[in-house]
Amino acid sequence: MIRRNMSRQMGDSHRRFLQAMMANGVTDEQGAMALYRHCCTTHSSQHSPARLNDFIDTINSKLQPLFLQIRKGTSEDNGRQYYALVNMAETDVTRMSSDYADVELELFRRVLDLIVGSESGSVSSNDILNSADSLTMKKLKKSETEKLLSRLVHDKWLDEKRGEYTLSTRCIIEMEPYIRTMYEDQVKDCHICHNVAFQCQICENPTCGIKIHNPCVARIFNGRAEPRCPACDDFWPHEIPEVVARR
Repeated sequence: MIRRNMSRQMGDSHRRFLQAMMANGVTDEQGAMALYRHCCTTHSSQHSPARLNDFIDTINSKLQPLFLQIRKGTSEDNGRQYYALVNMAETDVTRMSSDYADVELELFRRVLDLIVGSESGSVSSNDILNSADSLTMKKLKKSETEKLLSRLVHDKWLDEKRGEYTLSTRCIIEMEPYIRTMYEDQVKDCHICHNVAFQCQICENPTCGIKIHNPCVARIFNGRAEPRCPACDDFWPHEIPEVVARR
């Protein structure tokens, strides 16, 4: 009992780790492991790669009264594990209100609508610009919209590749309860990893229609000459992505 209580004591290494998470918002597992090692080494405390989650649990036990939590999730883009510091007090987009104006939050909600409603889990910059013309609060100029999108990417709410915007890992980890509530009939989980799936492939059998994240597709169909749906056994007609090496 004494040993367990001691393990829950916040030390300087925990505080340094938390400060870094507050500054960065999100980091991948490799970055979290390096930060954990750095914090413990700096403050001469013991550390072990196998104890990272215990270390974070200690921090979370002290964050609970503040309605904050360091939560783990999976990137849809590469399948790697990430850690994000999330706000548990609010369950919707209003958690961003201290950083964004109301009209900017309205546009972000429109982006959510477009991404969740798409088959690819992405939305083009042109579609977002068109949506900005029909906001109820006020229309945003093209330059204002582009500047806002840059901020949302910088703040790690959105990712962007070649003019296509997707929900970032941080956004999915932090806003998953809101997304599941608001888009209950549209959101499905990946058949393999059971996390919410936006960027994914979909079984074309109309009686099946399961979703599988692209990294999960790469992993389960790797080396198969004739990939078949793991749910209905129909031929899987999509191009199989290459397996992304985990660092």
